[in-house]
Amino acid sequence: MLLDTKPKTFDELIRISGLSHGTDVWLGNAQSLIEAGTVTLDQAICCRDDIMIYLIKKGLEPNPAFKIMETVRKGKALKDPVKWEEYVKMMKEHEVPDWYIKSCEKIKYMFPKAHAAAYVTNAFRIAWFKVHKPLAYYAAYFSIRAKAFDSDVMICGKEKVKNKMKEIELMGNTATAKDKDMYDDLEIVLEMYERGFKFLPIDLYESDSKKFLVQDDAIRPPLNSIPGLGGVAAESIIDARRDGKFMSIDDLKIRSRAGKSVIEMLTNAGCLQGMSQSNQMSLFG
Repeated sequence: MLLDTKPKTFDELIRISGLSHGTDVWLGNAQSLIEAGTVTLDQAICCRDDIMIYLIKKGLEPNPAFKIMETVRKGKALKDPVKWEEYVKMMKEHEVPDWYIKSCEKIKYMFPKAHAAAYVTNAFRIAWFKVHKPLAYYAAYFSIRAKAFDSDVMICGKEKVKNKMKEIELMGNTATAKDKDMYDDLEIVLEMYERGFKFLPIDLYESDSKKFLVQDDAIRPPLNSIPGLGGVAAESIIDARRDGKFMSIDDLKIRSRAGKSVIEMLTNAGCLQGMSQSNQMSLFG
């Protein structure tokens, strides 16, 4: 849609938001009219408000202009042929072009302009952070939007990310929903690497349970980004470490109630390097 319309103004972005959220407003309708050169983006019907404003400018009274808008935005133009014929006659009397009337007849649902403006305004805010505060943007994105973040793959550099993406691509139709979610996350991770940013290792004391943190011009992944380590186990570790550092792996297990599998996950992620198994000191160590 963006490639077809090539928006240059904020108003045009709002129009695109309306087109993308409507039903039968873009495909087979506004898209075809724009491609044929019949209309430009700023002339096409994009949001429900466009209809009433356009008809009033054409000379229709506000009340019938509003009723026509309501009929079209609910997709009822052709469901009441008698009433619609009355509206068509009224529009033709005010020199509303045929393409406009036909476009109205195809529409099943239309988005309100206020909602479209709110969406675009919010998108602009997010875009500002992505450009000017990239680490804050990526940390927030991974914390809130990522569905299948896998630290085994994603924090190990650009090449490993690319290889995983290629692996999922080669799966074709056999790729699972989780694979597809991971691919979406991998795209954002690769973008971050391409911009020169990096991840810090997951740390038993520095990582949060579920939030990605900005530290030392990089992003620190949370404990629950370790594959298989759930939120409850991660939160238990966070609660336990508030009482001070763990004296040993056994101390960690007791204080956090971590099971054998959780300890193995932490070990594989490199979080327990240098930590002894128990509190006992060896006489010959």
